[in-house]
Amino acid sequence: MDKIRMVTPLVEMDGDEMTRILWKMIKEELLLPFIDLKTEYYDLGLANRNDTDDRVTVDSARATQKYGVAVKCATITPNAARMDEYDLKEMWKSPNGTIRAILDGTVFRAPIVVKGIEPCVKNWEKPITIARHAYGDVYKNVEMKIPGAGKAELVFTDEEGRESREVIFDFKAPGIVQGMHNTEASIESFARACFQYAVSTKQDLWFGSKDTISKKYDHTFKDIFQEIYEKEYKEQFDALGLEYFYSLIDDIVARIMKAKGGFIWACKNYDGDVMSDMVSSAFGSLAMMTSVLVSPDGIYEYEAAHGTVQRHYYKYLKGEETSTNPVATIFAWTGALRKRGELDGIGELARFANALDAATVETIESGKMTKDLALITSLENVTVLNSEGFIKAIRERLEGRI
Repeated sequence: MDKIRMVTPLVEMDGDEMTRILWKMIKEELLLPFIDLKTEYYDLGLANRNDTDDRVTVDSARATQKYGVAVKCATITPNAARMDEYDLKEMWKSPNGTIRAILDGTVFRAPIVVKGIEPCVKNWEKPITIARHAYGDVYKNVEMKIPGAGKAELVFTDEEGRESREVIFDFKAPGIVQGMHNTEASIESFARACFQYAVSTKQDLWFGSKDTISKKYDHTFKDIFQEIYEKEYKEQFDALGLEYFYSLIDDIVARIMKAKGGFIWACKNYDGDVMSDMVSSAFGSLAMMTSVLVSPDGIYEYEAAHGTVQRHYYKYLKGEETSTNPVATIFAWTGALRKRGELDGIGELARFANALDAATVETIESGKMTKDLALITSLENVTVLNSEGFIKAIRERLEGRI
């Protein structure tokens, strides 16, 4: 069979630890035999980020702006322990945060639903899509340790040199302080992306923040969403029979647990980070979640919405067998290939992505799966495969489809 030819490269962002190993397996077994794969490669492994003073992360984001579609492996966001482990020059920021700040846009995450893996929340009948704001808040914060008694203030100096001040706290003893920001332009892009995605997928949109406590910061999010909805999207929502629903974030969480699903849940940056893990885990596994960053100017970055699976990586280094779930990483590749095919008018590429998605789901539904899914499946007499065995089982089904 002739390989499917590509015209425009994908931006390929390699990652860390066990997901880096899976990345290589997926390319060798599921992609390269079938596609004349064209990528512009960036090594976002922590060692290379350290060697390049994290310039490689910025370069990969700029390349994504150039080519329009990227696929990203999971990466390490270092803490103090990683500083020592990797002998880092400094505690580099989250590469996802850096990329999101450059591309802006919104991250949409949805569970991958398969038969035999039922949600922990029994009334969830349809997927819940998390729409996560991809800019600012705690991910672009500034922090300070307060050594002793004194006054901490927020200070804004305008272009004319005039100052506005708000007291944060009058410290009597050591403490900590944190500053966050966002921009109205980014919030507007977030709101429009959510409303547009709701219209295109014909799903209701829910949004929640803590505007009763954060009367300026969170209230700004609430006001912008409401204004854009009423001016730009209400007629479309009404025509499609869709609902836009706003409430406090704690009320939204309570309602989510009793809902049937099938809607989009818009979240501020940190809320989306946490709640997407909750939703994906409740639907089965953190490795069963799609994730795509969509920027206002039509840039797409697909990734696995989970970590680097550190524990399995250490076992792998010892030569021990691992049964790590690669599904989210496979779906990151298929999402990027499908979008590349759509943008370049290469139907074969989009059809291949669909076939690989279907082969992956069918492999699980046939009873062949990784250990994390075997522990929670309702299917009987399942076969637990190691990472490589599961990927090869998918390839067998894929070849049958092709």
